[in-house]
Amino acid sequence: MALQGSLSELSLPDVIQMVSVSGKTGVFSVTRHDEFGKIYLRDGQIVDAVVGSLRADNAVYEMAIWSEGEFTFNPGEETDTVTIHLSNANLMMEAARRLDEWRVLSRKIPSLDLIPFFTSRDHNDQVTLSPHEWILVTRVDNEHTIEKIAEQLHWSAFDVSKLLFGMITSGLVALRSADDESDSTSSHQGPSPITLIGLANRIRSVALDVVGDSGEHTIEKQYTGTRTLIEQGAGFDAIRSMVEQHSNAIALLKGNDIAAMFDEQVRPLLGDASSVPAR
Repeated sequence: MALQGSLSELSLPDVIQMVSVSGKTGVFSVTRHDEFGKIYLRDGQIVDAVVGSLRADNAVYEMAIWSEGEFTFNPGEETDTVTIHLSNANLMMEAARRLDEWRVLSRKIPSLDLIPFFTSRDHNDQVTLSPHEWILVTRVDNEHTIEKIAEQLHWSAFDVSKLLFGMITSGLVALRSADDESDSTSSHQGPSPITLIGLANRIRSVALDVVGDSGEHTIEKQYTGTRTLIEQGAGFDAIRSMVEQHSNAIALLKGNDIAAMFDEQVRPLLGDASSVPAR
């Protein structure tokens, strides 16, 4: 007989704990809005999980923070795939930690259906971001929700929210609902010039490390031109153009293999594999 219920009444970690103690084999089917996930148990041990583009323990952690939705446990349904090797105790401890952290994040991010956008900032403000924050910056476009951005990046919504929390706290990013157009002005459509210049600086540093002294003048000239374009309002297209220029210059100076190495290093900063031409 299937076990079913609402996540608003009973958290998923509690339900899993209850079923796993009995040593059952079966599958949890978990739904929230249009999201659907599965968690497989074998003799009470979690062996596989999937939700969206997430698999294994990250899928368990993602569903564990859901505060609404429905679950059903169907005993006897098995899987031949084993992607999880942690004990249930370790999985649930980490899930509980993330759930506690999510309660803090939700003070500034009450819903994954909210849309992040860049706030108006003084161009003299210095922006220091981690590599993962730079990747996230490339996806903030005042159109996609937090949940959609997570899907695009194949990251968990929890990880995206953690990064956004810091950006919101610092005033770099704000959130709006899909039906709120009051903050949807053209000035919020992409990263500010100071943010883009910071990204250009990081890409220039990668290029200089790869090309060495022989290409320093060329890289600096291309960077200076890009910075001018950014200050004139060219936006993220100027960054993409600079990456292509750097890549072509490195190919001429050092060969295609070195250029490919540069491409591989800057691709994560752009958050878009298609932005770097294949070699």
